[in-house]
Amino acid sequence: MVAKRFEDLEAYQLAEELKREVYALISTGPASKDFRFCNQLCDSVSSSPKNIAEGFGRFRPAPFAQFMEFAIGSTMETKVGVKDGIDRGYYGPTRAERALSLAERSIQVSTKLMLYLKSQIRS
Repeated sequence: MVAKRFEDLEAYQLAEELKREVYALISTGPASKDFRFCNQLCDSVSSSPKNIAEGFGRFRPAPFAQFMEFAIGSTMETKVGVKDGIDRGYYGPTRAERALSLAERSIQVSTKLMLYLKSQIRS
């Protein structure tokens, strides 16, 4: 299936779902009072869908693949940030489980898309 809009991409949909989950995770409790922590986590989690959208808008496999690399890196940063919140005692592992699972799935799907795009680059 050819995506006509970036919103049709599973990678984008998962990145958006992760973003909403992380926002909910840090909106209450001790995490919500640590503004630096919240800002760093919001920056990383919001970066992924933006990079996917921007890459899609480049209309060529090579730049799209590069932006997918950025999106994957941001999702990995988000995953570490969510784990850091557990370590800080802001929320428990059970509360963070969905965000961590979404991050892992997002990385997997985005990596597959990136590898596909790289296979389409003409040498």
